[in-house]
Amino acid sequence: MAKRRRLEAPGAAELADLEAGFAAKQMPDRMGPDRMGMTAPITQVAAEAARAASPLDIDQRVTNAQNSVDAGAWRDAVQAGRVISDLPLDAIDLGHLTRDRMIVEADELEELKASIRTNGMRLPIEVVALPEGRYGLVSGWRRMTVLLTLSAESRASGGQDFATVKAIVRPPYEAGVLYTAMVEENELRAQLTPYERGRIAVVAAENGAFSGTESAIETIFATASRAKRSKIRSFAKVHQLLGDVLHFPTDLSERNGLRLAYALREGSVQALRQALMTSTGEGGIEGPAREWAMLEPIVVASEAQERTAERGGRPKAQITKPANPRQTLANGISMQQIEHEDGYSIRLRGASVDAEMIARVMAALERMLNRP
Repeated sequence: MAKRRRLEAPGAAELADLEAGFAAKQMPDRMGPDRMGMTAPITQVAAEAARAASPLDIDQRVTNAQNSVDAGAWRDAVQAGRVISDLPLDAIDLGHLTRDRMIVEADELEELKASIRTNGMRLPIEVVALPEGRYGLVSGWRRMTVLLTLSAESRASGGQDFATVKAIVRPPYEAGVLYTAMVEENELRAQLTPYERGRIAVVAAENGAFSGTESAIETIFATASRAKRSKIRSFAKVHQLLGDVLHFPTDLSERNGLRLAYALREGSVQALRQALMTSTGEGGIEGPAREWAMLEPIVVASEAQERTAERGGRPKAQITKPANPRQTLANGISMQQIEHEDGYSIRLRGASVDAEMIARVMAALERMLNRP
């Protein structure tokens, strides 16, 4: 493959040589005898225009050529997003993308605020151009939040400080690329929680940036290991099925989040949702420990069930195959007796099986077994 050669503006000496060459090759004013010695009209017009023009000197032409090269380089840099601009704070739309970071500690913002107040903002934010002279925020939400606070404080005291922000205007990429850039910036600066990773994949897909959650995970977290992407899928399921009723999702440890995802796959969705919705009360759930304490019994019960062969994995305790085949009742619920080393269990499955039904079944068993 031929090596590309960089083009540079010619110098004064080179331009002089070129002019000399052109002069030597100029067509004579008169054509040959076959044209009866007459000058062609177009030639006369060109000659008169050349005589009337005031040619620039060599140095000026060199300067113009160099300016043209510089202008082209500047346009390329702007289009590639390599230029830092000062943009008005009120021109930035902070909600252009749904943010991946759900909770930001107040202490972190105070530290950043003190740093920017003292030293200015060292790193620019990233934005994309929107219609009517506005810009959508891609990365730098914390920096923008702090700058808005500092700007408001300055205006309150009669000043005009922190009215602009240093920003890199990125090309108008597709939404999927923007979500990937936002997550990568946060992962490098301060890692997202496991739940935040799963949630942003779901949100990005719901906003139309990807065809589905799986596509979002494979693109946004393309550099992550296969095991890490598998964990992100589990937390994405937790957000999809419980995100609207969980009060402290970002406090879920990786281990407990994976256990919760397993319980969801085993069919405990309704039981888990019911536990969260009925235990809130007027004062709300006191904290993440209390929330997990409500969920853990259901998770433990799911883990104690026999793992089916198609899912793989070893059971938690040694269990035997069911003594009886699964029975399907008239209402569509299936019932199955399973023998364990230390006793028996009854498995109920079906769309109508929920926490309320299980509570009624347990109450009926209690009444029956309490009879003398």
